[in-house]
Amino acid sequence: MSSNTELVRAFCEAWSRLDPVELAGYFAEDGVYHNMPTGPIKGRAEIENFIRGFAGSWTKTDWEVLNLAETGDIVIAERVDRTELGDKKVDLPCAGVFEIRNGKIAVWRDYFDLGTYVRATQ
Repeated sequence: MSSNTELVRAFCEAWSRLDPVELAGYFAEDGVYHNMPTGPIKGRAEIENFIRGFAGSWTKTDWEVLNLAETGDIVIAERVDRTELGDKKVDLPCAGVFEIRNGKIAVWRDYFDLGTYVRATQ
């Protein structure tokens, strides 16, 4: 397994700790996080704030990585993100495309159905 694949796998596993500082630390200083149903977030500090905001109500999350594929500095991770918000649970199928630069995430584009998440958390 390459270091890029290992980085993405470690990042997915780190979500279970729900620590915005740790998660943002995986990104390059000028990194971009783009949940495709919404607009991109630019810069490590903004990414940290964004994670703190949307994951702040999560009580638990575990990301099951189904498949990882790599070509050059691109890693694609197919996952099911299993998240709990108190007594509400959502299993969210996702596909993330990660562009890696110098051992950090330069760009992360995450593709999923926002409606699945919203319906499960209402």
